[in-house]
Amino acid sequence: MAHVSIIGTGNMGQAIAAVLGKGGNTVDLLGRADADTPLTGDVVVLAVPYGAVADILAERAAQFAGKVVVDISNPVDFDTFDSLVVPADGSAAAEIAAALPQSRVVKAFNTTFATTLSTGTVGANPTTVLIAGDDTDAKTLLASILTTAGLRALDAGSLRRARELEALGFLQISLAAGEKIAWTGGFAVVA
Repeated sequence: MAHVSIIGTGNMGQAIAAVLGKGGNTVDLLGRADADTPLTGDVVVLAVPYGAVADILAERAAQFAGKVVVDISNPVDFDTFDSLVVPADGSAAAEIAAALPQSRVVKAFNTTFATTLSTGTVGANPTTVLIAGDDTDAKTLLASILTTAGLRALDAGSLRRARELEALGFLQISLAAGEKIAWTGGFAVVA
């Protein structure tokens, strides 16, 4: 079993903590009031909005060294819902990886909603968490944590694929915000 530190106590942070806890993993759920609490997990999940990431990285930079860092953010312009706010050839995950060169950064959870994580299903299909990253061992570790917790994990490729995952997350969020799909639904991968 793994020890996971989750920064962010919102819907996604709570859903990730609950599902990983079901898998027998040790989970620390850290909010704003826990800024002085050290990151003790081997895996650290950044379950915060994209706009909060830079401050967290600046405040805790040294604590991320040697850890698997999971970026769940969707860098969406939430004022207009009309675009991503990262360069067309980049991603939030790539920015985090550049800021944390001593960490192994992966992108995951950004194409699932909290409800589908909690229930473990999207419609009649199992919830699939897409994972992108350059470190095979980091992706394997996260996939193992997820499958032990009852979810399906799918390797989406290198960290360069984070751009496409963020675009898919953006599409899903904009459809839900426009009430074209429910926040309790989402995309399913059927294989």
